[in-house]
Amino acid sequence: MSASASRLRRLASAAVAVTACGGAVLLTPYVSSNDRASGHPTVESLRQIINDPSAVVPSRTLQESALIGSKSGPLDILVVGGGATGCGVALDAATRGLRVGLVEREDFSCGTSSRSTKLIHGGKDKSSYVNVYVYAYTNGVRYLEKAVFGLDYGQLKLVFHALEERKQVIENAPHLCHALPCMTPCFDWFEVVYYWMGLKMYDLVAGRRLLHFSRYYSAQESVELFPTLARKGKGRSLRGTVVYYDGQMNDSRLNVGLACTAALAGAAVLNHAEVVSFLKDEGTQRIIGARIRDNLSGQEFDAYAKVVVNAAGPFCDSVRKMANKDALPMICPSSGVHIVLPDYYSPDGMGLIVPKTKDGRVVFMLPWLGRTIAGTTDSSTSITPLPEPNENEIQFILDAICDYLNIKVRRTDVLSAWSGIRPLAVDPNAKNTESISRDHVVSEEYPGLVTITGGKWTTYRRTSFSMAEDAVNAAIKSGKLSPSNECITSNLRLIGGDGWEPSLFTVLAQQYVRMKKSDGGKVVPGVMDTAAAKHLSHAYGTLAGQVATIAQNENLGKRLAHGYPYLEAEVAYCARNEYCESAVDFIARRSRLAFLDTDAASHALPRIIEILATEHNWDKSRQKEEMQKAKEFLETFKSSKNAHFHDGKHQ
Repeated sequence: MSASASRLRRLASAAVAVTACGGAVLLTPYVSSNDRASGHPTVESLRQIINDPSAVVPSRTLQESALIGSKSGPLDILVVGGGATGCGVALDAATRGLRVGLVEREDFSCGTSSRSTKLIHGGKDKSSYVNVYVYAYTNGVRYLEKAVFGLDYGQLKLVFHALEERKQVIENAPHLCHALPCMTPCFDWFEVVYYWMGLKMYDLVAGRRLLHFSRYYSAQESVELFPTLARKGKGRSLRGTVVYYDGQMNDSRLNVGLACTAALAGAAVLNHAEVVSFLKDEGTQRIIGARIRDNLSGQEFDAYAKVVVNAAGPFCDSVRKMANKDALPMICPSSGVHIVLPDYYSPDGMGLIVPKTKDGRVVFMLPWLGRTIAGTTDSSTSITPLPEPNENEIQFILDAICDYLNIKVRRTDVLSAWSGIRPLAVDPNAKNTESISRDHVVSEEYPGLVTITGGKWTTYRRTSFSMAEDAVNAAIKSGKLSPSNECITSNLRLIGGDGWEPSLFTVLAQQYVRMKKSDGGKVVPGVMDTAAAKHLSHAYGTLAGQVATIAQNENLGKRLAHGYPYLEAEVAYCARNEYCESAVDFIARRSRLAFLDTDAASHALPRIIEILATEHNWDKSRQKEEMQKAKEFLETFKSSKNAHFHDGKHQ
């Protein structure tokens, strides 16, 4: 019997084992042997903890108690910010044996880390997009072009590093990341030769890091693979396409998985908790902690730490000003807008790259979670907790893809549209601050406060350290900390990833049913259909059986929205196991319904709030408040439903 078959058999046999309390299915973990981490005792012990089927993340109450208790014994590091970088820092530090706390004003991945192009190359927007606990988020093809034709060895090193990091991300979260072919249309033979030669050089450089070989498709083959691709564009005929493979991810679930993995590794992570001021040593004026407000209860408490790491992304300047009100700004915010279109705009499993827009930017059109995502823009913006796309940016994207498609591109087809803020940084310690840094910046301007921010598609780093590693290394130096080992996160799979197989959904489909109430109130069994099973497998990995058990045993098997695979059971599971504390937490980050279809999310809200009310003991007032906040949140997603019409035109 093959190793894969053996794992599936163990999963299937475990699927029928139900615990006495709550009926959670215990999927037997498979501890993989990562060849790069083989024999490392710390990695192996952490792997056992993270993949223990009986292990659950500490409750939010326990996490808050751990932060409050830091007065008697200070934390080594307190992280401010729960995006990709902040959670990456927390996991890195915790797995080095340090005592770690993390606070996030809203929710994990609530900012830019959930608003990406969903590609694991980052292209133009590294720091805004989830790179988990690694940091080279690059479009290797464009870097390679600069490296070869510009004779830039630094760019070539960046290509090598980006390919390695992309490979590690996919390996460490295989249920949330996968390879995606991306097609570039060529309308003259020079483009065919130019792109084909560049991609073949890319294949050669990638070597073992390559996902799949690139290739050329004729015009006929291309339209068979991508039926909506136009044969003619701007008076030119399609000569063919070149296709290369990149990585795609579910960004906010990757970020939430990172936070939960950090929690299992020992970090005290707390969302909806805001730093209101810093605590300073009266003698040295060094920062020794922070005053924190629990935004759910309104209570405030002090958390003490030897070093504070500011990983607040676009909001890092406001955190810096708490330490020094005269601190010069180091963030130059940039807006990236994306839109979501129906699935028929692109075939499942093939993306489209528009290489030349009217202002020279690259635009992507990619299949994602059953719909099509298109973007992105790059324009200056102001910093706000809920950035909104404007109509010009949405129309720019629609116009960019219009010339490459043979179907009518309509504003009324936009199911959702959102904006994310990229925190481009200026190093406050640099002598020359005329240019914005495309690299990340790690700075300790004030004793005890290490700030990490920035990063962009032209990022180059001289070492193999990630953003998280750089920040933790700086914190160790600042606080004279004593880690038990070096960084090991590149060898550690996230929760739900170890032992996951693409065929896991078959176990779910065969072993579970979805119990649900009919219109008459009668509880009736329903099949665990393939769409729902695949969704659970990819969203929760090896923990999907626990969600399926809730659906089966607690009569929570109904879908939340017509046409989408999200189940009622997921709301309960996320409230119990993923720190889902609000309706917005669920529709935006635990599921992706708000990003996929704002109208569907709006219709699902009453049931989502009803389930969360049961899980968190909300009264009617709180439920009403949740509904209001969620509707205000959805209004910032400029779908065709939310946009304003006048005489048939959007205003």
